[in-house]
Amino acid sequence: MAKHDPPAVVNKNSHPSHASAPDTKPRDEEKTSETGESGRSASTSGVSRRSFLGWSVAGVTAAASPWLARAQAQQGSVAPAPAPPASVEAVPVVLFGTKKGCDHGQCGACTVHVNGRRVNSCLSFAIMHQGDEITTIEGLEKDGQLHPVQAAFLEHDGFQCGYCTAGQMMSAAALMKEPCGADDDSVRECMSGNICRCGAYTNIVAAVQQARKQG
Repeated sequence: MAKHDPPAVVNKNSHPSHASAPDTKPRDEEKTSETGESGRSASTSGVSRRSFLGWSVAGVTAAASPWLARAQAQQGSVAPAPAPPASVEAVPVVLFGTKKGCDHGQCGACTVHVNGRRVNSCLSFAIMHQGDEITTIEGLEKDGQLHPVQAAFLEHDGFQCGYCTAGQMMSAAALMKEPCGADDDSVRECMSGNICRCGAYTNIVAAVQQARKQG
């Protein structure tokens, strides 16, 4: 007769999952332990973001150094353009007279003359006026003599805070060459593009009328 292996003894109180638990739990704990150790080792000995970026920049700079050297050498062989000669008649870099008010062409504080006509400079690009004659409030007086409009504003106290005064004067000076009625209402209409927040309109109109008579 053939010999048979003895039957396996099974504990009826045990469950298959209970039997596998002892083998699974140590492996899970082992994986967790390995992961934790590897995570700690990466955080302590790994590459930080700051270090990585620093090495990347250094590498790019080193790679580009030969090209930069050639470009600088080529630029050095070209003579720089000569600087324009200095002149006492050059326009000053900073002119404080013209003011920026609304920046929408509604208040007139930025009024200047372009070829003798008043223009809201906030609505005009400088590139549009190459070759044009541009006059600001600093250019009204001639040879140390005030323009009739400037003298009249001083005499009639045609200002309070003074922020709009430059634009008011520039408009008034241009008005003297424009068709405008002789009465005060016509002056108010022609000066309506210039706003005075302080409300010195009565004195402004009086100053404009005096300048018109003298001019």
